[in-house]
Amino acid sequence: MKVVSIFVVIFCIFALAACGGSGNTAATTQSSDASQPDPAADAVEAYLTAKIAGDRDQLAQLICSAMEARLEAEVMSFSAVEATIEDMNCTSNDGGATVTCSGQIVAVYNGENRDFPLGTYSVVEEDGAWKWCGETAAE
Repeated sequence: MKVVSIFVVIFCIFALAACGGSGNTAATTQSSDASQPDPAADAVEAYLTAKIAGDRDQLAQLICSAMEARLEAEVMSFSAVEATIEDMNCTSNDGGATVTCSGQIVAVYNGENRDFPLGTYSVVEEDGAWKWCGETAAE
């Protein structure tokens, strides 16, 4: 499995607040048009934020039913390292079918920073909410 796919996913400012200021996360939420909400992009940002925080409860709410078997792997992805998100900016494409994010996750492994670029993610609307549903090829 690609290293990038193991280390890429989160939820926006809402999830950051839920982290309780643990100091291991930092995210910037921006929309291409701040006056227009982008719930699909917000869901991916929230998912990525929760992933680096290892917030199982938040991840469980943000993962699609098709990916539920991967929940524990997603929770554990950054559990052994200090990780932050830098310059995250996500926007939805195709009416919300995919979300493309710029920025990167920076994880410290053995004293060295490792950058994992954010990418393009599949999203689906389930139970009235947008949910992360894996990585996809860039458009």
